[in-house]
Amino acid sequence: MSDRSASDPSRSARPDAVRVRVNRGGPMMIPGPVNIELPDGTHVTSDRFQVAVCACGRSRTYPLCDTSHRRRRPSPSA
Repeated sequence: MSDRSASDPSRSARPDAVRVRVNRGGPMMIPGPVNIELPDGTHVTSDRFQVAVCACGRSRTYPLCDTSHRRRRPSPSA
């Protein structure tokens, strides 16, 4: 289910909804603390006030971001 009206931060579907900031080419920023469940059932926890979750898949500390997206090589068409 997609709610395009949610693009306006002042119009949240629920007042208690967690705000996740998606950065193009970078991580998703989630207010912490968090408990992330991975597909294999293991959990990764962080008690930080803001948690960067990897969106590029290159992180050596996946699912947490290690800024590997910054070292991306330019595409040959660029």
